[in-house]
Amino acid sequence: MLAGQYSNPIRVVAFNTAERWSEDVSEDVARELRRRCDLQMRDFPSTISDFVERHEDRDRRQLTLRLV
Repeated sequence: MLAGQYSNPIRVVAFNTAERWSEDVSEDVARELRRRCDLQMRDFPSTISDFVERHEDRDRRQLTLRLV
């Protein structure tokens, strides 16, 4: 995704046919994309920015502090 091979991804699903299961791993992928971009000190490619914003951890939001 970081190389620009995909444009406007909706979700990422992992399949394990041997164990007969599938799972939506979009949040895990979005978290890893954020981590890699942070390490490389670069912005997301425009082709995946919506995907990351839609699926990244909700706990990542910045909290506001009240000044007294």
